[in-house]
Amino acid sequence: MNILQINSSARSTGSESTRLADKIVAGLVAEQAGASVSVSVVRRDLASQPHLAIDEAALGALFTPAEARTAEQAARVALDDALIAQAQAADVIVIGAPMYNFGITTQLKTWFDAIARAGVTFRYTATGPEGLLKNKKVFVTLSRGGFHRGGANDSQVPHLSTFLGFLGLTDVTFVYSEGHGMGPEAIAKAQAQADADIEAALA
Repeated sequence: MNILQINSSARSTGSESTRLADKIVAGLVAEQAGASVSVSVVRRDLASQPHLAIDEAALGALFTPAEARTAEQAARVALDDALIAQAQAADVIVIGAPMYNFGITTQLKTWFDAIARAGVTFRYTATGPEGLLKNKKVFVTLSRGGFHRGGANDSQVPHLSTFLGFLGLTDVTFVYSEGHGMGPEAIAKAQAQADADIEAALA
């Protein structure tokens, strides 16, 4: 089993979404303890290992045929290639996705931009787009300061569901930890519920 963990908080430490992602990964690894299945975990922390954002130079490199790219262009494309290869190799993808200003973080958007490539992770067909990252399980841990689950202000989940589904990632479990701006009691309650939800999801 190959597990890919993506931490997209701007915080390298003290992130609730990362704590929950760590808990899921630990649970997945524990499930295989004593079994004949080997487990490999690749973690990418987008705060300590930021990826380059899409800019004009990156677009120029991506839209230049491989054989015609300069050394600089080839090096830029190779950075995205490495992230795509990690996603392709994963059997399970665990994404820590805190809410910043009602949406996903810049760090996560940059990772999404890197792994979405026509003809590689999706393709257009006569009947519409087809995602090519299929047969993978995805967990997304969502931490929020307020309470947004199922409400009009929750733009995260529709966006994440749409994007992941576009790439063929349709088996997605969301874990919520909300109310972190509401004081210690609310935080403790949110964390306990999220932990219980993870245990139920992995049962």
